[in-house]
Amino acid sequence: MPLYVPKSINLTINEEQVKVIFKEQDTNGDGRLSKEELSKTFEKLGSRNPGWRVRRSLHHADADGDGSISVDELEQL
Repeated sequence: MPLYVPKSINLTINEEQVKVIFKEQDTNGDGRLSKEELSKTFEKLGSRNPGWRVRRSLHHADADGDGSISVDELEQL
């Protein structure tokens, strides 16, 4: 069952919850979230503009420039 968060609720997620979400959304099990996986993650979290959030996330956290977010890079988000 996907997580549904109404747009009007301010959601605070702790570090452990982020790691759980990361593992759930890493559908191919490679230890990285691709653009598609990131987009689906933001959609599940109720983002109004997941494409923009993906671009911003990659800009801030993709240290090696491979177009995905690893567990290590996740700390930057």
